Amino acid sequence: GWREAVAAAADALQAGGLVAVPTDTVYGVACLAQDSAAVRSIYSLKGRNGAKPLAICLGDVERLYRYCHVNVPDELLRDLLPGPVTLVLQRSEELNKDLNPFTSLVGVRIPNHPFMRDLAHACSGPLALTSANISSHGSTLTVLEFQDLWPQLSLVIDGGPIGDIQSPECRLGSTVVDLSVSGKFSIIRPG
Repeated sequence: GWREAVAAAADALQAGGLVAVPTDTVYGVACLAQDSAAVRSIYSLKGRNGAKPLAICLGDVERLYRYCHVNVPDELLRDLLPGPVTLVLQRSEELNKDLNPFTSLVGVRIPNHPFMRDLAHACSGPLALTSANISSHGSTLTVLEFQDLWPQLSLVIDGGPIGDIQSPECRLGSTVVDLSVSGKFSIIRPG
């Protein structure tokens, strides 16, 4: 059942594993953001050169203040989150230095998906989250679409198809909104 799936995923993450998870946009791969070895594993899984940032995923807005410097009104955060957006904010000292070491910014997700929020609450710190696909390949809406990655994952949580798998719009991923500069915001990637 649901609770067992959350517990199994949390155990796999705490053991340093990578777990495929359903989100409110596309399938993702998560690891513990504070676990440097797991972060390196996610980069090699994606075939990334390490210069493409990973987002962090949290269970609620309150936790965001620990890992980010927020310079926008709390109501704005709560209007946008949880939801299919990635908010780009200034990172705080609390966040693992090995996660995106090349930037002072971090993208934050609070997916509007009960499994992801339960999982984020079950883990002590933030999750690092990326889409479940090889970089520059299309994003995935069913677990079968990324089965080439399965051997490198500790666990695959099958939440069924996400959205309308026929619709190209459903594959866009989250909308990325930059809130890192006080007084202005910009949409970096529409979703």
